[in-house]
Amino acid sequence: MPVYTYETIPQKKGQKVRRFELEQRMSEEPLKKDPKTGLPVQRVITGGSGTIFGGLSVMAMNRKKG
Repeated sequence: MPVYTYETIPQKKGQKVRRFELEQRMSEEPLKKDPKTGLPVQRVITGGSGTIFGGLSVMAMNRKKG
């Protein structure tokens, strides 16, 4: 299951934002309130990780040279 990052939306001036992660199914609705504080929350888009391969591709290796 994917892990989603949420942050609270401050309701008063000077109130700190609280970030937390939650494991949820993709089919579940996003949270609307922080389960701990009850404040409204929004889902934060974060970067994932990927694999980058260097060097020749498989297609380039199969080409005839010349």
